Amino acid sequence: MPASAPLPQPERMAPIRDRDQVAAIVKAVVRATEAWGLTNAEGAALFDVPVATWNRMKAESFNGNLDQDKVTRASLLIGIYKGLRLLFNGPLTFGWVRTDNAGPLFGGRSPAEIMIRGGIPAMMQVRQHIDALRGGN
Repeated sequence: MPASAPLPQPERMAPIRDRDQVAAIVKAVVRATEAWGLTNAEGAALFDVPVATWNRMKAESFNGNLDQDKVTRASLLIGIYKGLRLLFNGPLTFGWVRTDNAGPLFGGRSPAEIMIRGGIPAMMQVRQHIDALRGGN
């Protein structure tokens, strides 16, 4: 490709508008954050929504769509939840996300704090970390 040619852009995913799909995704994210013992503010921050929207999601009265950002966050959070269920047997299954971690990725902070501060890139790193601990890639 010549140096002056524009780089191809990734295809943007259309928002999810189907009520049943939105409800299922939101329910899974809410359940994961509740299992981890996160506060409403922490859950809202992880999903990057206002607390009022998070409260509607928890009450199953959310009527919005999920854009690519939210679908990506949901996928990562659900993958982290599943990975922890496969990795640990016992209290760490649900407590790991809130536990301070001395590993280089965390620097003494909890995975929840790292993901809230770092958004999607940090969520990807946490997901990859869990997959690596499980013996994956």
